[in-house]
Amino acid sequence: MQFVGYDTGGPGLYVSDASAGVDAVDATADSPDSQTLGDVEFVALDSGTELAYTLGERHCAGTITEEGHIACAEPSAPYCPQHRSTWVCAKCTGTCLKDEMDCVEPHAIYLAAFAPNVFKVGVTKAWRLETRLREQGADRGALLQTVPDGRIAREREAEIAAEIPDRIRVPTKLAGLHRDVDDDAWGNLLDCFEVDNADRFDFEYGLDLLDRPVAETIATGTVRGVQGRLLVLDHAGSTYAVDLRDLVGYETTPEATTRDLQASLGAWG
Repeated sequence: MQFVGYDTGGPGLYVSDASAGVDAVDATADSPDSQTLGDVEFVALDSGTELAYTLGERHCAGTITEEGHIACAEPSAPYCPQHRSTWVCAKCTGTCLKDEMDCVEPHAIYLAAFAPNVFKVGVTKAWRLETRLREQGADRGALLQTVPDGRIAREREAEIAAEIPDRIRVPTKLAGLHRDVDDDAWGNLLDCFEVDNADRFDFEYGLDLLDRPVAETIATGTVRGVQGRLLVLDHAGSTYAVDLRDLVGYETTPEATTRDLQASLGAWG
């Protein structure tokens, strides 16, 4: 078995029964005809779910097709160069990087807040605004402007990004996972953009954290919840935060881990 993907909206993990040692072939092969396709199971990460997986070796997660999962034995993780995909729109600043511009629908320019006082600017299709904020694990969000297409949105985003970051790393989000957003700092930022109350979002993820969880890569414990890419688990008296992307590529067996882990401060209370 192997963790081959995740969904922050579900939320959940995708687990394949394909074996890299038996079923995978050369990642550069032109045809998958000789490959054995693995069945993919979706493991929901709802609050209260009990996970019991032990992680083994990590290698490329291969690719998921409509027919099933194609395993890959290349050592690069979570994906080898053959299976790594790049979304060129993420690099756009207004000059289209595609052969033909296809983002001709309303786009939203937004601000996202991560506790306690980390803010970013971003762009998404207008109809996906709330979903996109949740995907990133934002504690709060605000619509700044809706424009006719992605090119205009990226141009505006690039202007704002000179003052406000357009990317926030997962460790930074984890650092404030147990804290609340600084109301004054967030309010002052929104005042600068004259954001209407109707265009503001406030999210709850039900984590109920008193202390910062320990950063770990495990898949054993009781799920508290998922905020963006961060899976929060209770295990052996401690609370852990796991970047879902860090699980992708691991071979796994369906049994609880026995590995010694760093305990959280709450475990000593």
